[in-house]
Amino acid sequence: MSFTDLHKQFPFFNKTLVDTINRECDIITVPHHQEILRKGQYVKVIPVVLKGLLRVYTTHDDKELLLYHIKASESCVMSFAAGIKNGTSEIYAQTLEDTEILLLPANRLKKWLQQYPELNLLFNSQYEMRYADLLNTIENMVFHKMDERILNLLHDKAVLTNSQIIKISHQALADDLATSREVISRVLKKLENDNKLVLSHQTIKIL
Repeated sequence: MSFTDLHKQFPFFNKTLVDTINRECDIITVPHHQEILRKGQYVKVIPVVLKGLLRVYTTHDDKELLLYHIKASESCVMSFAAGIKNGTSEIYAQTLEDTEILLLPANRLKKWLQQYPELNLLFNSQYEMRYADLLNTIENMVFHKMDERILNLLHDKAVLTNSQIIKISHQALADDLATSREVISRVLKKLENDNKLVLSHQTIKIL
């Protein structure tokens, strides 16, 4: 990636940092719905999304729960926290579309954070965003009914994809919200009857 391209995406990166990234980092393109990180895996690289979208989630008793999404120009602070201490991941990460990812080597990152203080801006901002995301997840689980949780999630996905038509299955929604497909289908039908959305095969249109 050229200095112009990377600097455009991360304007606080100087040329020396960009040259180091170009020399010592890899950029990969991962197809949609591919797992790039799993719980218990040692974190050797820190992903920074250049294009595309990642889903970060956790599991418990065979159920999944969406924690947050990572879009272009963002990174995963959970991976950063594990990688910086040579630890294992506490989360799973999966692509939701074809995604271009910059891989920062975890064993070099601590030194780079000292050499290039502007790199701290990236991860400091990510901590603030992810903290807000996790608070929102907890608030939805504790204080909102399932119909509200579904609508909130669909609105979030509409913003992420810049479309009122969301391509998602009932099972995928159930995975994001740590519930069953049957519950999701029943509540979606009620929301459709209430003229909140329109259901089609593998898509949901928000009204």
